[in-house]
Amino acid sequence: MNYLYLLLNLGSLSIPFLFSFHPKLKFYKLWKPLFTSIFLSMLIFIPWDIIFTAEGFWGFNNTYFLGIKLFNLPIEEWLFFICIPYACVFTHYALLHYFPNLKLSITATKTISYFLIVCFLIITIFNYNKWYTLINFLIASVLIYISIKKQPKLLSEFYLTFLVMLIPFFIVNGILTGSFIENEVVWYNNSENLNLRLFTIPIEDSVYAFSLILLNLVLTQNFNKIKT
Repeated sequence: MNYLYLLLNLGSLSIPFLFSFHPKLKFYKLWKPLFTSIFLSMLIFIPWDIIFTAEGFWGFNNTYFLGIKLFNLPIEEWLFFICIPYACVFTHYALLHYFPNLKLSITATKTISYFLIVCFLIITIFNYNKWYTLINFLIASVLIYISIKKQPKLLSEFYLTFLVMLIPFFIVNGILTGSFIENEVVWYNNSENLNLRLFTIPIEDSVYAFSLILLNLVLTQNFNKIKT
């Protein structure tokens, strides 16, 4: 089934894309700041992906993608960094549209943020030799710190919307890491991570998703302010 990864990308994008034109949401009006943000986030995540793939920290099962590669990454992997951020940023804004009070207090947001930063930094100190853990948790710590200083309101909303996003995350990422299928789409070298799994998903993947989505939200909100 060499189109599985492509289907996961397109399936994740399809409903958010169609509802982008909903007259109450009008999410298409955010396309310019959003796609600018996606492009900039790819400048971070794609080189990271290329290097980790080249070093054998993770890789891809040829059975589940079309075989077209760019810089040794399947074209589906490139699409992942477009489709998933689009779907998640849409989800964030859609949830806030229908539930405008969906947010934590700033005090609670700061408490959670500094707790996460301390936990992530402690984990990196004790696992400095595990590259996926190290880079992943450091980037998350930096993003949380910047967000709590510059955009605490966004972070107060994102902590709750991210909990909702974890539902499709466990489905899509579960399939990518081997749930419900014979072999995984993406494999991991467990010597470079904590070797702790949520079902079939490395625990680092949840932090990776957190950082990817948060970065796109922060950038989108900033570019949208500039536009308006």
